[in-house]
Amino acid sequence: MTDSPALDVLLPLDRAGQRLEPRADEAELLALLESPARLVRANMIATLDGAGTGPDGVTASINGPADLRVFQALRAHAEVVLVGAGTARDEGYRALDVPDGLADERARRGLPPHIELAIVTASGELPDALLDADRPPYVVTTADSPALDSLRTRVGDDRVLAHGADGGVDLAATLDALAARGLGRVLAEGGPGLLGQLVAQGLVDELFLTWSPLLVGGPAPRILGDGPWLDPARPLVPVHLLHADGVLLGRWRAR
Repeated sequence: MTDSPALDVLLPLDRAGQRLEPRADEAELLALLESPARLVRANMIATLDGAGTGPDGVTASINGPADLRVFQALRAHAEVVLVGAGTARDEGYRALDVPDGLADERARRGLPPHIELAIVTASGELPDALLDADRPPYVVTTADSPALDSLRTRVGDDRVLAHGADGGVDLAATLDALAARGLGRVLAEGGPGLLGQLVAQGLVDELFLTWSPLLVGGPAPRILGDGPWLDPARPLVPVHLLHADGVLLGRWRAR
């Protein structure tokens, strides 16, 4: 963690001025991020002009060490990372490992040694490198997907969650199925299309949003994609706000 910046607490006010220095076990940061046994968290990043990616179409060009520090701590708290197939392809997702140094703190919280990966794909099409991995992901698809039998053969019947039909995955049923497998602490990492659906259906309990101190212009997606207006808008309550090197890292809870 030597290259990670310290995180200054701005909110809540009773902790303002506290500095979270980087530690190998990240005990202080993990304590700040404590969560109940079942909830859905979303973790996203955006530039100051609202872009959810850089010009290259991925988040790597707009994030940095401060965001990575919180990103790794959030993963260490999660039992499963939920991600859309497009994001899994674009960002090169593979089987997830617990970040270095955080395994003991994770075990102390009674969490399993591995972080599971669940990928949402209505078509059932995923890269061979994911499907044929030693630790394949959970594949979240529809009950009428033409790839259903093939997926069950490749990753195992228990790792295929088939809910919904007509091209639409039933996300609420998916979360219930994950929880039934002991995977109740869900971290949704996008992309914008998936997050937009989760928010629209009232399935996100907490939003972690990093503001990258950049202006990029262009037609980049917003963090909820290009779906319809939310009616009514979803109110959130601030839980904490951190700062490092011009980067703001916020946490909001759904009311």
